[in-house]
Amino acid sequence: MKVAIVGAGAIGGYVGGLLSAAGEDVTFIARGANLDAIQRRGMQVVLEDGTEVSGSTAKACERPSEAGPQDVVYLTVKAHQVTPIVPELHHLCHEATSVVTMQNGIPWWYFQRLDGPYDGRPVKAADPDGSIARLIDPARIVGSVVYPAANLVAPGVVHVVEGKRFTLGELDGTEPPRIQAISSSLTKAGLKAPITNDIRSEIWLKLWGNLSFNPISALTGATLVDLVTYPLTRELCIAMMREAEQIANALGVTFRVGIDRRIAGAEKVGAHKTSMLQDLEQGKPLELDALVGSVVELGRLTNIPTPHIDAVYACTSLLSKTALEQGNRLAVAHT
Repeated sequence: MKVAIVGAGAIGGYVGGLLSAAGEDVTFIARGANLDAIQRRGMQVVLEDGTEVSGSTAKACERPSEAGPQDVVYLTVKAHQVTPIVPELHHLCHEATSVVTMQNGIPWWYFQRLDGPYDGRPVKAADPDGSIARLIDPARIVGSVVYPAANLVAPGVVHVVEGKRFTLGELDGTEPPRIQAISSSLTKAGLKAPITNDIRSEIWLKLWGNLSFNPISALTGATLVDLVTYPLTRELCIAMMREAEQIANALGVTFRVGIDRRIAGAEKVGAHKTSMLQDLEQGKPLELDALVGSVVELGRLTNIPTPHIDAVYACTSLLSKTALEQGNRLAVAHT
């Protein structure tokens, strides 16, 4: 199977490195020091237990046109990075290419291939100008929900903090041979890749934590365990999650676990900085609209008030704007 990984960050490196080590023909679309490192020695992955896995046969190039058509494209850039790359993705696609989306938050395709009153409706927070929906055929898309936590600790080197599960789902809830093949490939590489017939409910379950944990961590500099064990921020997380649950319920989604269990899962991860806090510290744009702005948007769509989400979104938006304008790198030391 020919596989392209678009985005050689923590999650892309984790998936691509293990697929390469398992014998798949993997090409990373990467830039800068990451590109150089992968071209020299492939992608290296350090698992939770310290085991080092070498995807030494992985290739890398800077532009999709250099890689050519692939069987599966894993889109592992962050949600706000999809728009800039999407005009070049056609170079990676032949007639039957699948595109596996691995963005956090509500995806641009949420209402595509979905029966009901909102079928085909755009999600502007995830696709502001509509270019992603125009340029990626929804028939190619396989949704995925990413549960592991990992860090890119050096160019071409990923350290896995916790987790192996990447839940997969077709947009229409079916289970054709292509998704079975993708699941088998990931499983062979040592990952967990269950297939669900309700990928949107799985998206909300992950988003339930991301929409609260990520912005609050960015605002406070707290790790996951800190923000869910401190009483005031724990209660704020719960309030935001309750608002999101009402929106999801209005869209026909039910949660298979409760809020307490979702928070307990975050506490178990421990002193891990969320991706949003890491981006803030490194002076990068925040993945805010897909994680939080999209929920605000769907709250308006379903006429459900979101006062706690709105307040955190407003504060984090200003933080992001100020940090980018001033070129800040806001590092927080933890003892």
